[in-house]
Amino acid sequence: MKALCWHGKHDIRYDTVPDPILEHPGDAIIKVSACAICGSDLHLFDGFMPQMKSGDVMGHEFMGEVVEVGSETRRLKVGDRVVIPFTITCGECDQCRRGNFSVCERTNRNADAAAKMFGHSTAGLFGYTHLTGGYAGGQAEFVRVPWADTTHIPVPPELSDDQVLFLGDILPTGWQAAMQCEIEPTDTVAIWGAGPVGQMAVRSAVLLNARQVICIDDVPERLKMASDGGAIPINFEKESVVDRLNALTQGKGPDKCIDAVGMESHSASAMGGMVDRVKQAVGAETDRPHVLREMIYVCRPGGVLSVPGVYGGMIDKIPFGASMNKGLTWRMGQTHVRRWTDELLDLIVKGRIDPSFVITHHEQLQAGPDMYKTFRDKVDGCIKVVLKP
Repeated sequence: MKALCWHGKHDIRYDTVPDPILEHPGDAIIKVSACAICGSDLHLFDGFMPQMKSGDVMGHEFMGEVVEVGSETRRLKVGDRVVIPFTITCGECDQCRRGNFSVCERTNRNADAAAKMFGHSTAGLFGYTHLTGGYAGGQAEFVRVPWADTTHIPVPPELSDDQVLFLGDILPTGWQAAMQCEIEPTDTVAIWGAGPVGQMAVRSAVLLNARQVICIDDVPERLKMASDGGAIPINFEKESVVDRLNALTQGKGPDKCIDAVGMESHSASAMGGMVDRVKQAVGAETDRPHVLREMIYVCRPGGVLSVPGVYGGMIDKIPFGASMNKGLTWRMGQTHVRRWTDELLDLIVKGRIDPSFVITHHEQLQAGPDMYKTFRDKVDGCIKVVLKP
């Protein structure tokens, strides 16, 4: 089969790789009908995540049709149409029973390596590093889905691929980011990053009845999309984020702050951005934490910082004293996808949200290597790419 494979920094190739096979009676094989490039994939593309190996199949946002099931798979049959969450979940461990699916205790087949890095293992993830199991991803013609009975989302036939594809990652990620804020009707919610997750966080905060939603970025078309979804845009290259947030909140600061950027954040300050980039280049820090610093500074005392943006390692110069003294609450983590998808699917069916609004580019899978560059460089108005094998 054909797949998009990682071969090093900025080196994604459209390769021929072996077809997946059933490796366990609880597996299923999915014929992919649609997949997407996610902002988290760019961290791999840019070489910032450890434990990638040449030839790894990329992608963790995909869906398709079941074409084969193992003898112990009970909830799926050939012909079923499903979205696959990026988190692989057993459904039986203590964390899964609590709904903490992204920290499933059983699905990371490289748990020992993950524990050395993080202190404890997290769940296995599709198309990510070998710290999360090294599972082949979904930017491919076919995918093996382990723990298939609990690692799938059934979707109704009347909904298009574009409407449901993002149930596997960015829609529940934006929703979880907003839910972690425990939004009140009097709240101002500020969201850093108007990429796909930021866009979903904007819509989620609006659906959850925030009084005011603000979105911070520097790409005009992304800010317009956020504005169309109900957010007040701030272009950090053209105005002071701190001054504008204070003006919009009568000097109190936003009640809730969401970091939808993660480890590759940019700074409007040339010096600040340069220092972080140099530190990252020489290994003094692995991630650029400008957004975290700014959120701590501007957030209203007693507020919440919600972090769906991916971080991979060490960060430097975090004003933790300010966070402690202001009494800020931090909530973060990879998305517990299946905790949210029943509710979100119902919102899609009822027409309260159509996640396909974020798609700017449809391409064939073989265009993937070029589309990684287009997406990373934010050219041609690119906000979200959907690929068809």
